Amino acid sequence: MEYRPLGESGLTVSVIGMGCWPMAGVGWTGIDDEASLAALEAAMDGGITLIDTAYMYGRNGESERLVGRAIAGRRDQIVLATKCGLYWDGTTLLRDSSRKRILEQVEESLRRLNTDYIDLYQVHAPDEDTPFEETAATLAELKAQGKIRAIGVSNYDVAQMKTFAGQAPLHSDQPPYNPLIRDIEAEILPHCRDNNIGVISYWPLYKGLLTGKYGRGHRFPEGDSRNEDPRFQGEELAGTLDTLDRLKPIGDAYGKSLAQLIIHWIARQPGITSVLCGATRPAHVEQNIEAVGWQLSGEHQRQVDEILADLGD
Repeated sequence: MEYRPLGESGLTVSVIGMGCWPMAGVGWTGIDDEASLAALEAAMDGGITLIDTAYMYGRNGESERLVGRAIAGRRDQIVLATKCGLYWDGTTLLRDSSRKRILEQVEESLRRLNTDYIDLYQVHAPDEDTPFEETAATLAELKAQGKIRAIGVSNYDVAQMKTFAGQAPLHSDQPPYNPLIRDIEAEILPHCRDNNIGVISYWPLYKGLLTGKYGRGHRFPEGDSRNEDPRFQGEELAGTLDTLDRLKPIGDAYGKSLAQLIIHWIARQPGITSVLCGATRPAHVEQNIEAVGWQLSGEHQRQVDEILADLGD
């Protein structure tokens, strides 16, 4: 495993992070708690130190509760990240990054995670109904109290990050990033590089699409959100699969799968600190770990960049 500093937080994180959204069981099918716990164990055993969850991962905190069980006895080995500012009202997801809501959520997250501090506490999404200054000041207060060690945001644009950083240290940003979604390359990545803000990217394989294992006409079980995603249908799907067919021989040359090649490519982009990879099975975690620790040749890197150039937004 490779490790990098997380901005100016003083924390060091693994280049591959463990994303714990899939194990929450919302929008996914076939989730098993014991398998998810085994996946978390495999992550820690394999050198993954960054474990990322959130208050709203699961209708009732299922993901945080599982993480809390998995890290018992190993708390000092990991960088524990969770998020605040989103919550479920029945089946409706609401945003609230007010001081009152955050102070309530952090205490609940600490209980679920069975810990007395959170390494990286992130605002899950911008809340336009609450001044960003109020949200930032609340996290700065929690940091001063020792309940959190570092402060991050997720899904913020540059202007929002600047406003937030006027009231609190900002150590990381968590945006979506993969060959299909590359808009952060224009402003967010340069801003984070220039201001030494760590970038923890999510959705590296876009819900499994970039693994290449879902062919034309594939249908997921009822209740799986991917059935409604246009990227898994029609011409969009066909174009992506054609691109993956061109990439496969390059991965084969290194004994790597398409998924490993894609994750490797993301991890090598300037400004990326860590790549969150969701997994609910130990075998998937072990495969994700093998996405780093090796290097493409200059020529193969050029070929991958060229193939992926026209794929994104």
